[in-house]
Amino acid sequence: MSAKLLVGFFLLSVFQACSRKVEEDDFEEFTTNQKWVMSPKTHDTDVTLLLNKLLREYDKKLRPDIGMKPTVIDVDIYVNSIGPVSSINMEYQIDIFFAQTWTDSRLRFNSTMKKSLTLNSNMVGLIWIPDTIFRNSKTAEAHWITTPNQLLRIWNDGKILYTLRLTINAECQLQLHNFPMDKHSCPLIFSSYGYPQEEMIYRWRKNSVEAADQKSWRLYQFDFMGLRNTSDIVQTSAGDYIVMTIYFDLSRRMGYFTIQTYIPCILTVVLSWVSFWIKKDATPARTALGITTVLTMTTLSTIARNSLPRVSYVTAMDLFVTVCFLFVFAALMEYATLNYYSSCRKPHCRKKKKSLPDVSFGHMMNYSVLEMRPPPTVIALNNAMYWQEFEDNCIYECLDGKDCQSFFCCYEECKSGSWRKGRVHIDILELDSYSRVFFPTSFLLFNLVYWVGYLYL
Repeated sequence: MSAKLLVGFFLLSVFQACSRKVEEDDFEEFTTNQKWVMSPKTHDTDVTLLLNKLLREYDKKLRPDIGMKPTVIDVDIYVNSIGPVSSINMEYQIDIFFAQTWTDSRLRFNSTMKKSLTLNSNMVGLIWIPDTIFRNSKTAEAHWITTPNQLLRIWNDGKILYTLRLTINAECQLQLHNFPMDKHSCPLIFSSYGYPQEEMIYRWRKNSVEAADQKSWRLYQFDFMGLRNTSDIVQTSAGDYIVMTIYFDLSRRMGYFTIQTYIPCILTVVLSWVSFWIKKDATPARTALGITTVLTMTTLSTIARNSLPRVSYVTAMDLFVTVCFLFVFAALMEYATLNYYSSCRKPHCRKKKKSLPDVSFGHMMNYSVLEMRPPPTVIALNNAMYWQEFEDNCIYECLDGKDCQSFFCCYEECKSGSWRKGRVHIDILELDSYSRVFFPTSFLLFNLVYWVGYLYL
């Protein structure tokens, strides 16, 4: 009797062990939000059957609630990075995660197992999705590595979330009047391609635009000042469309242009003033210095213009470079003026020939006077003929009304006379002294007005 009980107890134990093994085999492990849970194997079959049932009579060519009410699309955008911004091409690059949420009553389902289904990109082509386009994009591409960066999530009440990652080169019309102290608002504009307001409505969700950490952004010449989003209605011949816009406010950094343009221009202008302290007789030195500074400013002007598109208006940098060029050119013209008027300082004497009899030899002697010597005068002393030179016959052409008609005079004699009535006399020989004060003062005044006007007004 005890042997039979022992055998029965053994068989019962084996049966219980087999039952536990079968129950454990009916479950499998899978990952959900990084938590390991036990799920029945039959769930995947149930989801497949559920999707097949939802899509059996589904027509992806028709929008939800067609003929009854417009489809409402809630939009969220996460800005991954911005940049670079091209001033020459007038465009910028942006990397975003673009999310759209809407409700499709045809995809409602009842299930006690799941309240939402998270699906990959293979499901995207099987249902209707909005025909959203970016109106100011030049080029755009979706990310496909390692798999298409798309997500589709369906809730049991028919709500659908569709997200994808995009890199867009968008147009930004830069106004460069204040370049390189300019500020811009670069837009990202999107709307429906074919559905007007009566059929599709876009709207922003609360806190719908967020930005990532700016450390990885490629805004080399700009600072990100913030963003703002708007919603407008655009009227066209095909209907009224709702247009959504995000503005990215950018402010240009001046460091690069200060080093490459402003400082070299200022130093070149200061270098041109060195000629004011060089003697006016050193013509080769002063001429070489003036021509070198003019050519240097021409090169700097060309280099500065290469950073800009070929706009027809004058930018702030164009104004600064042009004024610097004028200062350098004026320094060269200052020496040209000084050299011209200094060369006519000596009076011009006319050549005269006089023939006088020679008592000793009894024939006529011709006396020729050089250009810079006055004509001689002959006096008699003790029956001998002596030659004596006087400067009384020199003719000051300045006093004849040629140079004295202007404000600049070559001779001291021009300082007096009836011609000076109502005129101001400027001593041309002191032009260097005047320039040493006038040029630095006027250039300093220009810089004061320039920087205050563009930076603070």
